[in-house]
Amino acid sequence: MTPSKLYIIPIELTDVTVIDPLFTILAQSFKLNTALYRKSIAVHRAYDPKRNQYYSSEILAQIIHDPPPDAFRVLGVVGLDIYIPVLTYLYGEAQFKGLGALTSTFRLDPSFYGNPDDLHLLQERLVKEAVHEVGHTYGLIHCTHPECVMSSSTYIEDVDEKTASFCKSCHERLTSFPL
Repeated sequence: MTPSKLYIIPIELTDVTVIDPLFTILAQSFKLNTALYRKSIAVHRAYDPKRNQYYSSEILAQIIHDPPPDAFRVLGVVGLDIYIPVLTYLYGEAQFKGLGALTSTFRLDPSFYGNPDDLHLLQERLVKEAVHEVGHTYGLIHCTHPECVMSSSTYIEDVDEKTASFCKSCHERLTSFPL
């Protein structure tokens, strides 16, 4: 069986409807069928009590372990605050030219910044970061065009500034990816 699907795995989400737009946008962006995949992830193994955060690389390792046979990519969407040791926090992490990616809704949520709940804005931000992280699995690097989805996002304002689309250069690199 040739791998042909991008599976989306919800993890510790209080409202799973936040991932609804991902199915259509990721299918369009990467020309893959998308599907929901339920998988038990032991997030307690990733928890660091000193930081009160979850080590994203541990969660990512669990996401990619034993994927469905037709999985071309897997994307975990976690509702927890994630980090890697050299950074204070992350919006996501991906295997460069690999199978898996992870995004977190935690710091994408307007309520994290003391603003009112806004599902639409949260979904818009999540779409951008999900496309960005899956883009890394295709070997795309950070882009210098601030509006390109592959531009780096250090702060939430960076996420809001970019679009969910690839610039011409990144799109050309993506379409030249060997399948």
